[in-house]
Amino acid sequence: MSQHNQQPQPIYLKDYQVPAYLIEHTELRFELDEQETLVRATLRVRRNPACTRSKAALELHGHETLELCRLSINGEILSERDFSRNEELLTIPSVPTEFTLECLTRIHPELNTALEGLYKSDGMFCTQCEAEGFRRITFYPDRPDVMSVFRTRVVADRSRYPVLLSNGNPVESGYEDDGRHFVTWEDPFPKPAYLFALVAGDLAVLEDSYTTASGRPVKLQIYADSKDLDKLDHAMLSLKRAMQWDEQVYGREYDLDIYMIVAVDFFNMGAMENKGLNIFNTSCVLASPQTTTDAAFQRVEGVVAHEYFHNWSGNRVTCRDWFQLSLKEGFTVFRDAEFSADMNSRTVKRIEDVSLLRTAQFAEDAGPMAHPVRPESFIEISNFYTLTVYEKGAEVVRMLHTLLGPEQFRRGTDLYFERHDGQAVTTDEFVQAMADVSGRDLTQFKRWYSQAGTPRIQVSDSWDDVAGCYRLTFRQSCPATPGQDEKLPFHMPIAYGLLAADGRELAAGVLELTDAEQSFSFDDLSERPVPSLLRGFSAPVKLSFSYSDEQLLHLLRHDCDGFNRWDAGQRIAVALMQSLMVDYRSGRELRLPESLVDTWRSLLTDASLDPAMVAHLLRLPSEAYLSELADVIDVEAIHEVREFLLKALAQALLPEWSAVYNRSSSEEPYAPDAAACARRSLKNLSLGYLLATGEEVWLTLAEEQFNNADNMTDQQAALALVVHSGFRQAGERLLAEFQAQWQHEALVMNQWFSIQASDPWPGALGRVQRLQEHPLFDARNPNKLRSVVAAFCGQNAVSFHAADGSGYAYLADWIIQLNKQNPQIASRLLTPLTRWKRYPEEVQLLMKAQLARILDSGELSRDVYEVVSKSLV
Repeated sequence: MSQHNQQPQPIYLKDYQVPAYLIEHTELRFELDEQETLVRATLRVRRNPACTRSKAALELHGHETLELCRLSINGEILSERDFSRNEELLTIPSVPTEFTLECLTRIHPELNTALEGLYKSDGMFCTQCEAEGFRRITFYPDRPDVMSVFRTRVVADRSRYPVLLSNGNPVESGYEDDGRHFVTWEDPFPKPAYLFALVAGDLAVLEDSYTTASGRPVKLQIYADSKDLDKLDHAMLSLKRAMQWDEQVYGREYDLDIYMIVAVDFFNMGAMENKGLNIFNTSCVLASPQTTTDAAFQRVEGVVAHEYFHNWSGNRVTCRDWFQLSLKEGFTVFRDAEFSADMNSRTVKRIEDVSLLRTAQFAEDAGPMAHPVRPESFIEISNFYTLTVYEKGAEVVRMLHTLLGPEQFRRGTDLYFERHDGQAVTTDEFVQAMADVSGRDLTQFKRWYSQAGTPRIQVSDSWDDVAGCYRLTFRQSCPATPGQDEKLPFHMPIAYGLLAADGRELAAGVLELTDAEQSFSFDDLSERPVPSLLRGFSAPVKLSFSYSDEQLLHLLRHDCDGFNRWDAGQRIAVALMQSLMVDYRSGRELRLPESLVDTWRSLLTDASLDPAMVAHLLRLPSEAYLSELADVIDVEAIHEVREFLLKALAQALLPEWSAVYNRSSSEEPYAPDAAACARRSLKNLSLGYLLATGEEVWLTLAEEQFNNADNMTDQQAALALVVHSGFRQAGERLLAEFQAQWQHEALVMNQWFSIQASDPWPGALGRVQRLQEHPLFDARNPNKLRSVVAAFCGQNAVSFHAADGSGYAYLADWIIQLNKQNPQIASRLLTPLTRWKRYPEEVQLLMKAQLARILDSGELSRDVYEVVSKSLV
């Protein structure tokens, strides 16, 4: 019988109960071997005094693949009559109030393709226990509100696995029989099982140290394959910067004697904040100018910081249950975003974050998997590691920061950490700390955690010339989402400015919306202003105001808020592109307005402007963003109009693009700092426009950049631009040269795969299928799947949405295969199919048919079943 016929039951937040038993101390012994691994767990257990269920049984989570060898309480071995077991739980109905439980299990990491629990990555043992991976290691109350002190001994062959790591501080090491050695680790800080980590392998290490603000030395170690040792310096520098920033901005010091990071190639996520031993996807830790782009450098910096910041916002204070996931993730994403803004360009960072939010997260809010920042239910928790929990959750924290101001917000975080250190808590307790220090009633604000969907703000204005009074009226609403038809008004901050005709700021501040309709008046103004609304994107909403083209141009030229200057330019481009789409569908000739050309020319020729800002201002809205704005997504019209506009602006501004390219080129040695990144960004944007003219001279320029580049940013940009252009033979030649140069660098070759998978030129599916036969493609490796399957289905819309439905069938084939191999990756790859309702009817039928085929394909994992079943409703 297929699992979808068994109807897996949801878990509900309303059903939460405190654990019946707590674990005071956990002692683990791992005997690692090539064919099997033995895990001995010794637990000191006591009844939870907060539990009111007087005869509650002891429930231990355990995956069906666990082989139970022995189970005892206080030294007495239990027989099969003393406990029961199903696919998820081992239940002992009668236990003492306090006791020692010993459990011996046999597991097979070498066969674990799900990459959860303990598994092998390129010959190295490693773990991923969040959210529920620990139950694949041993029987344990695997829930975040059961926190224990851990002592772990790792035993393995010393020639194969000279490095043995776990959480905490190393306290003992030595040799055992038969060529084995051991290291014992002790973590003095109580933690839930999801924060457990273990690594064993033959690894090189980069070492450094950091002295905390209080003068305590901390050893820093980053481990990787020996060939990658030269790519760890940036991660180490980022770590030290993050440690210093967290001390200065939040007053948080590191608390162990050692902090370790390990780079792992087979990893479902980006990185994991396990206490004292962070395990990272190689893509988030390895960096060098020759092999890493500017964007990847910044990603490494941001992810290293994110996982380090979790030491307090996630580890020392963790979430009570998985519904509270944003308690740690939303808060920490906000923290890492602020860190990155301080290290680089604040405006650019905000533009990048909001771009992701307004495309992918807003689309999530409008889809079948829409859920509040604090979900009410789930079937599989892995499906809720979403942009809503992370990115929208960070926006909720950002709104608190805006409403309270930086000083009160800092006092609130201090109180939160002091009040709840060593505890597993909820989003309510986080908000309560903010309310207590500010004296504000934040009850209504908490609707951001409980109500799903993207609020919509309709703004109108009026002007009384005689009284000099300007009035803004806001009307807020929120569309229905699954399980939530009616929404109550949100409490949100709207940052604003009022601009005079000469660009002066007549007024500025933050308005607080709390009602469905609310008006604000501004008196004694000398003239009717142009409003700059939602500055810095102060709330995650869709705001509508009937700006004229002249008003948008005024904001583009004069607004002191960098984000709103960029947004004004985006609004101008979006309005034009939407108009051109109407013309395209009607068969009318597409025309480029001279007004847009003049505006862009002024931006291109003003050398005083920040290159980073100019690069963002002159980048056309993405196909993904245009799709999100459409009521019905017309993939072909969006793609063709964007291509037309790209080529038309290239031809109309050819001298300016050439001048900017030359002005942005530099002979200075590579540096990943903000200024140099901005210069390269503008240079490569210009190269893209030059190539769009189709003229051979610019192909020659791109080839020269490819051949002479001293950094991956410039070389990869040239490669991608040529491959995605009409110069097909040149693209094939550069691809071959790039492969010959970088075939031994896995992360670089992942980008080589992605560039081809995202190429919209006809015949894309055939090219992608040939890529899967490449010797360097490995379907077991999530990074490879993302670089080919996800790149084609998520970044190549015009090819994925081919009229014959072949792209949909291709993705469905992969989901069916990966459902058994790696359910987490399968459910995440499903996203493009889940949005079938946004497309024309004939497209809907093709997409829906593939979802139905997946549902009927056999026994589905909970991960895939939840996404598919909700999508078909």
